[in-house]
Amino acid sequence: MNFLEIGFVELIDIALVAILIYQLYKLVKGTVAINIFIGLAVIYLLWKTVSAFHLQLLSEILGQFIGVGVIILVIVFQQELRKFLMLIGKGKVIKNKGIFKFNFSVKHENHLNTHAIARACEDMAKTKTGAIMVATQMDDLAVFAESGVAMNAEISVPMIESIFYKNSPLHDGAVIIRDNKIISARCVLPVSNSEDFPKNLGIRHRAAVGITEESDAIAIIVSEETGGISYVKDGELFTKRTPLQLEQFLNRIFTKISSKQ
Repeated sequence: MNFLEIGFVELIDIALVAILIYQLYKLVKGTVAINIFIGLAVIYLLWKTVSAFHLQLLSEILGQFIGVGVIILVIVFQQELRKFLMLIGKGKVIKNKGIFKFNFSVKHENHLNTHAIARACEDMAKTKTGAIMVATQMDDLAVFAESGVAMNAEISVPMIESIFYKNSPLHDGAVIIRDNKIISARCVLPVSNSEDFPKNLGIRHRAAVGITEESDAIAIIVSEETGGISYVKDGELFTKRTPLQLEQFLNRIFTKISSKQ
């Protein structure tokens, strides 16, 4: 049979399709969409197998279902497809993990007063003042910034602490930092739907993971329950950090400015 003849070109085709499917699988892994993804994959493989054996009637029925299934796919996987297209746009379809270690992200220099942020987190940790801050990189997060209160304030320890003070009208929500300024406070962030998310952590941590899953931003959290300091990058959560570890982490990503407020 001709369809069983596999050459070098076919092997490349299969490898590229496997990589694409794997990347899509990683996006839906841990969500309710994984079962739908597997179901559609099984139906597609069945359709190709039936077509190879020239079972015309069954092939036509499955073909029609696949045609309509594309529309269903876009509706059901709207969130996942959005994330996938964002990864393509950032050149992160193949991340710096696993066998392949390519990254086509554009390097750029940011300035951030990391010392003031770390100091403020240290003070808030001592008083168990809950806080969540998001520092942008290439993604400006304008949509999420518009959901809060515009500020355009300089970063300083007193400013950060006053925003998250429990009686402050701005404490509930996230602060978004761009170009070394607090551009907005009380912002609403998307939450992560991952089933692997630690059950002992609250909505602040889930929102921090959610915003970093959808963008290249860095999220910083101070727990209101424990006073613990955490940070998140690319959806990966690092808990029980010290202020020094936080500052060192931010310095690896941002160029530290000279002034320490």
